[in-house]
Amino acid sequence: MQIDFTFSDTIAGYVSSYNSEENYFTLRTSDDRNFTVYLTPSTYARYSYNLGESYQDATGGIPTLLALPRQFVYAYGSFYPTGDTGRFEAQWLVFPGHGPGVYRHEEPDWWINQSRSIGRSYMKWQFDHPEQEIDYRNYRTMLNLAGSKQGDYLQETDTISRLVYGLSTAYMMTGEEPFLSAAEKGSQYLRDQMRFYDQDEDIVYWYHGIKFEGDKQSKLLTSEFGDDYYSIPMYEQIYALAGLTMTYRLTGDPKIMWDIRKTLRIFEKFKDNDQGGYFSHIDPIDLNPRADSLAHNRSRKNWNSVGDHAPAYLINLYLATGDKMCADFLEYSFDTIIKYFPDYEHSPFVNERFHEDWRKDQAWGWQQNRAVVGHNLKIAWNLMRMASLKHKDEYVSLARQIAEVMPEAGSDRQRGGWYDVMERVARPDDRHHRFTWHDRKAWWQQEQGILAYTILHGVLHDEHYLRMARESAAFYNAFFLDHDDGGVYFNTFANGLPYLLGTERFKGSHSMSAYHSMELCFLAAVYTNLLITRQPMVFYFKPYPGGFPDNILRVSPDLLPKGSIQIERCWIDDDPYNDFNSGALTVNLPTVDRRHTVRVKIAPTQWLNGR
Repeated sequence: MQIDFTFSDTIAGYVSSYNSEENYFTLRTSDDRNFTVYLTPSTYARYSYNLGESYQDATGGIPTLLALPRQFVYAYGSFYPTGDTGRFEAQWLVFPGHGPGVYRHEEPDWWINQSRSIGRSYMKWQFDHPEQEIDYRNYRTMLNLAGSKQGDYLQETDTISRLVYGLSTAYMMTGEEPFLSAAEKGSQYLRDQMRFYDQDEDIVYWYHGIKFEGDKQSKLLTSEFGDDYYSIPMYEQIYALAGLTMTYRLTGDPKIMWDIRKTLRIFEKFKDNDQGGYFSHIDPIDLNPRADSLAHNRSRKNWNSVGDHAPAYLINLYLATGDKMCADFLEYSFDTIIKYFPDYEHSPFVNERFHEDWRKDQAWGWQQNRAVVGHNLKIAWNLMRMASLKHKDEYVSLARQIAEVMPEAGSDRQRGGWYDVMERVARPDDRHHRFTWHDRKAWWQQEQGILAYTILHGVLHDEHYLRMARESAAFYNAFFLDHDDGGVYFNTFANGLPYLLGTERFKGSHSMSAYHSMELCFLAAVYTNLLITRQPMVFYFKPYPGGFPDNILRVSPDLLPKGSIQIERCWIDDDPYNDFNSGALTVNLPTVDRRHTVRVKIAPTQWLNGR
């Protein structure tokens, strides 16, 4: 193809040379292709800057920054078809840091401050906080770009739960009481309004949500989402526990634990004890995963029903309790993934949907024989977490295999970032897997890439994984932060500019509710500080008197390698407190008659040169 037209695009890479006299520099992409980028008198530049910060201009520093070999930079500009090779002129540049190997997202408080800003935005949008009291009757699933609401509405259980999760993590990192108050009120609202207790089966189910039409309210047991219509999808029951479990980690509220335990009975009830795994949908009338009414979801298993337990609630439930049942459940889930999901003889992407007997389901709905890039990255991320709880060579091996093949198969090696849905099998003469619908990039898939490669490097110390982690986080922080209205964008174009059409322009929807963005902040801060840059972190808890069994508060922020972190100091209401087990990451709480704030300082056990 001869390109004889102009177009604008982004190129990301490392500076390899700079000619100040002719005003151009050479950029080497992540996959080692070289581009010449020309500067013009109107080219300007900025540094990546965080939510809540003012614009940080870098225009005056362009010559100095480009003179530094291996400086990472994004160049957005126009291609002109002139001469033999064409000419690319930069309109603007983004530098992720102030020098080669310097990335602002590795600053100790970067992700903490971002979490605080996102949390405050959602509390303002949903509850008009701090001007008004937090009241979940005002919650809306749908929020537009600026966070405003409109008309009749639906309150979805899962999106409330996801918001509660995010606000709980913000409290754990900042200790700011409004976050805890919002998390606890949201947990109580879920219990009061969205819970159905089946006394005969001794099981708690969670409604899909409540529909509000004028003065009329209708509780919906079955999903209103097109793929799952008129069924109870297991992923909705799974994510109903996300916020509750994270709140429990902070408070030890026994009422929350009662609901969690009763909900777990759903998964045990609909586990396939003959052929393994968990069914993805059940019929709402006879509670049967094999009912004909389920149509294309009849007798099916998928990534969500098998794999989403771990990141949504199960790892956090284990961290809060140390319960062997949780550890066994996690091991069973990951062993199932290892056994059935890889398909490297046919594709670099895992299979995600299956029939009851584990035959591949490559004719289901929109997915067909297609891959969700983020699900592959999510598997790698969570396998590395699980390997710290119970090491198995096959866990690390599959995580590494995914990490090795995903950059070529699912990332944008020219502009940065991770794609959305791809065809699993490339055409015979194609160098790249085809996009299913578009080449846009979703915020949650960037999260999976960032967390996967950050923990891979933090645990395995492979420099390739560090480079991928940095490039992934740099793209996200350069392009996904909404500095005008707050929060993060749902999608960007391939070039990084925000995509603001349809429901993808919203800050609240069936898919988005401060979960992935704040989960990213929490765990990126944990992995970066405690495993990579080796900086201590402070975490906050506010347990109920006698809430946690044996008055033991477990404070490990995530599943990290055994012996890699320890409690350095502890305070109760700002008074030093010494009754803790540093290596076990537990605090023996005092017998009290009211709630107190427990603050713990967790530090790496080794410094940078002590790996």
